[in-house]
Order: sequence, then structure tokens, then C-alpha cells
Amino acid sequence: MKRLALMAMLMAGTAGAADFSDPDWPCIQRKQPHLSLGSVWSGPLPDAAVEELAKAPEVQALAQRLEQRRLPVEEAEALIAEFAQGKDAQQMAALYLATFERIDALRSRVMNGIARYAHKQEALDAQIDERRAEMSKLEAAESPDFDRIDALEEQLDWDTRVFRDRQQSLTYVCETPVILEQRAFALGRAVAAHLPE
Repeated sequence: MKRLALMAMLMAGTAGAADFSDPDWPCIQRKQPHLSLGSVWSGPLPDAAVEELAKAPEVQALAQRLEQRRLPVEEAEALIAEFAQGKDAQQMAALYLATFERIDALRSRVMNGIARYAHKQEALDAQIDERRAEMSKLEAAESPDFDRIDALEEQLDWDTRVFRDRQQSLTYVCETPVILEQRAFALGRAVAAHLPE
């Protein structure tokens, strides 16, 4: 019965995944390794001058603060408004470019972590299968080793509990790239609102 429940959980976790081309991607959300600047920014596309301005220490320092999820968007908007005083369109675009690059890099690291997380789940699932097979073999023996069977059963219970807990956490972990994309969009709007006409 436990095996059927475990298999059902595994199938539920992977059957809903939108991107079947990547076996490492366990999330329902489609895997998009990098954000597209055009999908979150309505301002002018950056050129070489904007890219150079984006490297300025003042811009990088503010971009570092803006990327942090613990900074509420309202506070980020206030920082952007303060920065915008006397700035031209290129400087504002540079601020957003620097912020976007930081958010995209963080999002990529998170997505790589999700793939590692999925590998750990697969390894744990394989370990559970091996222990179940060993337990079945021991139970079928003419003189079963009940101490070993008890130890395996205890370990299986623990592994199954860890597997289930991780599977439930996966739902929340998979939301992180989406939250970062939403933040990139919100900050893009906030910066674009201060572009000089």
C-alpha cells in the first residue's frame, strides 16, 4: 500500500510538468532558463552606452538593493524615484539593465538548485526501491532475518517521510522563479515610469 502511495506521489509530481523535454525539471511551471528583457521592460533597448552606464558603482549598488526579495516593491519604487531625479533615459535604462541582470542571474541559480533538488529526490526514490526489494527478499527467505527486516522497515519509513516532505516543499520551491520574474516585471514598470518623455 505504501508503495502505491509513493508511486502516485511521484506521478503527480512529474505528470503536471509542462516541459517534458528536460527530465531534470520537476515543476509544473514551464522551464525558461533565462528571462527575456523585452518581456519585462517596456523602455528603450540597451545599447553599448547603456551597458557601460550599468556598470557604474552607483547603479550597481542600487541594483543590488532592488533585486533583494526582502525589499518590498513599494520601497523599491521609492528608491527608484529618488534615483530618477535629474537622470536621463539612458541612465534609467542602465539602472533597469543592471537590476534585470542580477534578477536573471539569481533566477538561474535558483533553477539550477531546483534541478539538483529533483536529482536528490530521484536518488532517494531509487534508494527506497532498493530497500523495498531487499526487504521482500529477506521476508521470502526460509529463515528471515527479522532484525534486518525491522531495521529496513524503520529506514524505509524515515526515507518515505523525507521524500514526502521534500515533495511538498517542491511546490513552494517551484514558485521562486515565478516570483523573481514578477519582481523583474514590477521593477521594470517602476523604472519605466520615470523615463523622461
